[in-house]
Amino acid sequence: MKSVLWFLLGIAGGFVVAHLVNKDPRGQELLSEVDLRISEFTDRMADAYRAQEAKIDGIVADAKDLAADVAAAGRSAAAKLDD
Repeated sequence: MKSVLWFLLGIAGGFVVAHLVNKDPRGQELLSEVDLRISEFTDRMADAYRAQEAKIDGIVADAKDLAADVAAAGRSAAAKLDD
């Protein structure tokens, strides 16, 4: 319980400090730079996620095509055995 209290006090203190820093023009510039860096980071992470998702989608599509080819070959072989 004591840890939670310190955690909440830390969050509240952070908000107070950010509010005071934001009042100063230099502080606004600093906070806007931090915001820009965070935005760049999240954009890079999103791009990397989309690239990995596309790569995995390609692998899955290739696996589906291969499975369909194997199934067709199996049906063809089974049809030849029936003849």
